[in-house]
Amino acid sequence: MTIKRITTLGAGACLAALLATTAQADCYGSGSIKNCYDAQSGNSYSVQQIGNQTYINGSNSRTGSRWNQTSQRIGNTTYHNGRSASGDTWRGTSTQIGGSTYHNGTDSSGNPYSGITNCGIAGCD
Repeated sequence: MTIKRITTLGAGACLAALLATTAQADCYGSGSIKNCYDAQSGNSYSVQQIGNQTYINGSNSRTGSRWNQTSQRIGNTTYHNGRSASGDTWRGTSTQIGGSTYHNGTDSSGNPYSGITNCGIAGCD
């Protein structure tokens, strides 16, 4: 499975996927607390950073679903844990080495995933 598959795992499936969709959402707040709403999907989520930890709580006003994620950065690796809208848990790591980030984990269906995101001056692929 490639990293592009991560974005299909559902809302809150991976911080990288969520941050990739933030460009389409309207976000308010500053500093370590932001609240975002994506009118296209109906997803709302709050993002709070405390030290090296990030907490995300999301919901969808159309479906009533809720999800969450906690991420903790230690060195060049970020550890992600979350609960999907269906109540299933998932976990993974993202390790940055140079301009590449290596993603590995288990999605909310219990399937392993892995992939690489390469970032440069022109953005990420």
